[in-house]
Amino acid sequence: MVGLGTGSTAAYTIEALGEAVEQGLDIQGIPTSYQSRALALDAGIPLTALDAVDGVDIAIDGADQVVAGQLIKGGGAAHAQEKIVDAAADRFVVVVDDGKLADQLTHPVPVEVVPEARPTAMAAIRDLGGEPTLRDAGRKDGPVITQHGNVVLDVDFGRIADPAALGASLASVPGVLEHGLFVDLADEIVVGGPNGVRVLETN
Repeated sequence: MVGLGTGSTAAYTIEALGEAVEQGLDIQGIPTSYQSRALALDAGIPLTALDAVDGVDIAIDGADQVVAGQLIKGGGAAHAQEKIVDAAADRFVVVVDDGKLADQLTHPVPVEVVPEARPTAMAAIRDLGGEPTLRDAGRKDGPVITQHGNVVLDVDFGRIADPAALGASLASVPGVLEHGLFVDLADEIVVGGPNGVRVLETN
């Protein structure tokens, strides 16, 4: 069982897995979004769902920013489902280009919020030191709506000194379904760049 991430890097992974399936690799994929599901179907990867299996052997996904194994994800607004699948996997592998590496997390943190709770959640997030912005849809009027029917706030916290503490605080805000801080979940980070590929330790 393979968790299939969402985004541009994950798309390359899904394409490569599809080629391996065509050559005889026996896997089933668990997509984390409509996008990854559609790509996997096009690639010929047999699919299943998390609630239909006993476990996930490996999940492969990208990230928006990486610092020593701590991640910010959610650029594709699929971070809630991604975190569910990634946390369930026996092994979670992150694949990024070297431009995603940083010395401290600074990327805005995506936060999925129940629509009715948006005003109160935004106020609580400001109390935590963040500046939330409702993510607008690119090709329609109104905000981005996640596959769970919620909205996404992109929250600028500046330099995040303690991702674990911030993640716990965000999780405690009423109306927040999930946030894009992935703390101590990655088992392996594969980094590609002009000088080739390297693997980073996460502990």
